[in-house]
Amino acid sequence: MEMAVEIQDLKKSFDGGKSFVLNGIDLVIPADKITMLIGFSGTGKSVLMKHILGLMKPTSGNIKVFGKNLSQRSEQELIALRCQMGVLFQHAALFDDMSVIENVLFPLSEHRRDLSKARRLEIARHKLKVTGMDREHDQKLPAEISGGMQKRVGLARALALDPKILLYDEPTTGLDPILTEMVDNLILDTHKLHKGATSLVISHDLMAAFRLGDYIVMLDKGKVLLRGTKEEFLNTDNEFIRKFIDKGIRRS
Repeated sequence: MEMAVEIQDLKKSFDGGKSFVLNGIDLVIPADKITMLIGFSGTGKSVLMKHILGLMKPTSGNIKVFGKNLSQRSEQELIALRCQMGVLFQHAALFDDMSVIENVLFPLSEHRRDLSKARRLEIARHKLKVTGMDREHDQKLPAEISGGMQKRVGLARALALDPKILLYDEPTTGLDPILTEMVDNLILDTHKLHKGATSLVISHDLMAAFRLGDYIVMLDKGKVLLRGTKEEFLNTDNEFIRKFIDKGIRRS
């Protein structure tokens, strides 16, 4: 099985080594699968994502993305690598003063200047279409569309450069149950539509993890408690994980 991300003994400290947010992470994320990264708040999920994106440097340990060790890459090489990764942020993080179409055009204008303006516009409109946005909303500002639409636009922007890895940072936090189900379905549909792409979803929602994930990874205190399938989580003998499961999901 091909691995999109390989992490070895990753440690991160912000206070010179007195305490570690990530404390010896060993993890592989397989290509062409959905991996759900779960855990309570403050367990290091978002910090780990920033390391995978090359936005943070580890205190020690190694991270390989597509077989390339991030610590050995120049800043220009890291930028090129990030172009192969799309991110849907927690609150969509759209540019408030840009229209829907301008938001999706932004990464194309920054990184695909080899393409004509007409071709970039064609790609942006296609990405909006596949995420369920009609052209009638192209010129609206983020404040003029619903929260669900903002998520769709954020995902269209994340898909603009045809990334090999899609990262979702707490995509359903603060959403009502109907919108949560919509975003979950959007993640599944997007993964099915983009053959060969790898999805990493950071979440505290165990129901979503069990529904969406090919693999589930649980972090606690900066360590991996368990990586496995839904069945492996349901059958674990780890008391802490079992308590997390009992609170997070009703087993039939």
